[in-house]
Amino acid sequence: MHLSPELSKHYCGEQLTAREAQRMAHWISCGPIVFQASRVMLKWGILQLLRDNPDGLTIDEVARHTGKSHYAIQVLLEASLCIGTVLLDTDSSRFSLSKMGWFLLTDKLVGVDLNFNHDVNYEGWFRLEEALESGKPAGLAHFGDWPTVYERLSQLPPEVQKSWFGFDHFYSDSAFPEALDIVFAQPVKTLLDVGGNTGRWALQCVAHNPDVQVTILDLPQQLEMMRSFTKGKPGADRIDGHAMDLLDASMPFPSDKHYDVVWMSQFLDCFSEEQAVSILRRAAAAMDSDSRLLIMETLWDRQRYDAAAFCLTMTSLYFTAIANGNSKMFHSEDLCRLINQSGLRVEKTTDNIGHGHSIIICQKAK
Repeated sequence: MHLSPELSKHYCGEQLTAREAQRMAHWISCGPIVFQASRVMLKWGILQLLRDNPDGLTIDEVARHTGKSHYAIQVLLEASLCIGTVLLDTDSSRFSLSKMGWFLLTDKLVGVDLNFNHDVNYEGWFRLEEALESGKPAGLAHFGDWPTVYERLSQLPPEVQKSWFGFDHFYSDSAFPEALDIVFAQPVKTLLDVGGNTGRWALQCVAHNPDVQVTILDLPQQLEMMRSFTKGKPGADRIDGHAMDLLDASMPFPSDKHYDVVWMSQFLDCFSEEQAVSILRRAAAAMDSDSRLLIMETLWDRQRYDAAAFCLTMTSLYFTAIANGNSKMFHSEDLCRLINQSGLRVEKTTDNIGHGHSIIICQKAK
């Protein structure tokens, strides 16, 4: 297994002293508490309050500003001091915001991940071991008795939907401008958007190119959400849908028209390797020698920063416990192996698109 030079520097050799390693082991043992205490510090506006008062505030001053009890603020601030999100001036007993606290407060990706993990995943994590043993998303039972999360997205509670789509869209939206330039670097009249979800990418395509026709291939309930989301928006008349259960290996991709581009964005990571190969083979069968398949994924081994690889490998366990029980964020070597098994060949890979995406351009193997 190969890693980028940046990741190898962080993950292929011991980086911590024994004392630091011991501290991190304790951090892991108290991880759920660290998460929830930090989330409440954000929700109650305490971190923002400390940012707005750079000279610091005492426990009583924070309690007065927030309307919370002295006890509640004391236990939160003392915990946050040891977590590292606040600092303490022992002479004045004033707490102030640390660098870690500043990032927790201001980094949009941190906020998206935090809401996603709290609203969508947190209670389901308790059944991670069961999911690993069974290959089924045992943690999803918190929301309903469903095989996967995807077929019931429209039935999740509104605040959970908001966090799920906020997570999904934050990653994809950052990549769209560069992705559009890559997709439309060659003439594209027809595009098949596999797993197009709410039609967010399709709208980007029809806005970018006045001639392209987009067909979204997805579950019937997802197409209903797509039609609701795109209704009345510019270019919506050039977006249509084809209902299909992509897990049904007997169902071919639509072949009623030629598709210049088959597009899969943050999609194949939602399936097991066997399922991904089935999908790719059916995509290849619907392509001709002039068609291109473009796959956009966040490949954890091709990230510029170790924090990104960390977040992505943690997201793999969301797929295990909540989403479907059998998929993960890809290592690039694994994804290329599946592509080669499917009657396709990799033509080009472009990295560092948006928040760490890669786009793999494929054609039918000769």
